[in-house]
Amino acid sequence: MFTLLFILALTGFSLFLCLRKRKPQFLLIPVLTLLLYFIVQIALVPASFLDTIKFIFSLS
Repeated sequence: MFTLLFILALTGFSLFLCLRKRKPQFLLIPVLTLLLYFIVQIALVPASFLDTIKFIFSLS
């Protein structure tokens, strides 16, 4: 739950900065945070990293 609130707060803050300073680069912050979160969650799976990635993409 803390992670979700942190990501939502970070997204809101980045959106505020983007609109305030008129620099769209600030919108990369939440995207990169979500990418990092997904990589960490995949790394927590007890199987090897490549096997986990293959399993995720083989789901239909």
